[in-house]
Parts: sequence; structure tokens; C-alpha cells
Amino acid sequence: MLVLGTTNHGKVRELLELLEPHGIGCRSLAGLPGAVEVEETGATFAENAALKASCQAVAVGAWVLAEDSGLVVPALGGEPGVRSARFSGAAGDRLVVDARNSELLLERLRGVAGLSRAAHYACHAALAEPSGRVVAVSQGDCHGLIAEAPQGSGGFGYDPLFIVPEYHRTFGEIPAVVKAVISHRARAMRAMLPAIVAACSGG
Repeated sequence: MLVLGTTNHGKVRELLELLEPHGIGCRSLAGLPGAVEVEETGATFAENAALKASCQAVAVGAWVLAEDSGLVVPALGGEPGVRSARFSGAAGDRLVVDARNSELLLERLRGVAGLSRAAHYACHAALAEPSGRVVAVSQGDCHGLIAEAPQGSGGFGYDPLFIVPEYHRTFGEIPAVVKAVISHRARAMRAMLPAIVAACSGG
């Protein structure tokens, strides 16, 4: 059994959809005995992904696939970056926090126009064996622009603000089946699949 190193419902849903066609059984950390809170002290997405995978693998005694992802906006010096989920410093209900983070992002980008609103989603993943040793890493990116206001109600986090130029729509408007192909998380997971399949088959 593969454990997904997160309790974020949006991320769990996306990861399950990506792994299901490959017949890989998995579950999230929610309600899993032994699961621990891992402080994301890494300076990069890659460091945080490896930290979460390693710590949780030891804690639950199972293979763990963890990822760290977020939004990178060059006009803001790379913010919110690794602080994407806590950009506004808010705590509490995920939907409320997401709304506050998005409001702060729009406030910080006030007066910034056109291509200067460029951004990209980044995802780094790490797979750790029960001993905590990280055996594989991968990454994926998706480039776009930040909208002037939220568009659509799909996805989660900053998705209603993230315009994918090729589709002229935000991740909040794009069908989930399309996002499952082009998103940063999908690309990172596809790159990780060979290692996941080998681990789950005992290879």
C-alpha cells in the first residue's frame, strides 16, 4: 500500500485520479495511525517534499509519496513560493485560507499588468521507502498568468486566478480531466510513475 503524504483533500483527489489507472492502491495520511505533523522547514519545494516523504515513511512504516507545490510569481520575487499555502499567514478552514491567500496575491499584484503577471505552478515529489530513505524524486511545472479576478470555481488554492494561456481559461474553469494532463502535479507524478510502480510491485 502506498501512502500519500498529505491530508489536503484537493491534492489527494488529484493524486488518486492519477494513480488509479495504474492499479496502484493508496491512501492519504488522514486517520492513519502513526502519522505525524511535519514542519516544512525546507527552503525549496524539493527539500520539503523529501522531508515529508522521509519523516512520514518512518512514522507509518510504509512507502510514502509526498510532494510540495506552490505558485511562483517572478514579479513578487518568487513569492508566494514555498509559503503558498500560508501566504496570508491565516489559519483555519482551508477554503477561507485559500480565499485570503488569493486576495493577498491580487493586492500585491495591483498595478502589475500584462505579461508581468506571469507565474508558474511548481511541484516537486519524493518517494521514500519505510526506512525513510528517499529513492526517487521528480518535478513538474505549469506556466501561466495571474488573472485580475477569480474565474471559475473548480480546483483549489490559487486555481481560479491561474490562467493557462493555451486554453484562455483558469484552472478554476478548465475541466478536471484536462487539468489532470497539463498540471504541474500531473507532470511530476507521471515522471515518478516508474518508481512508484516498481515500489508497489516489489521491484
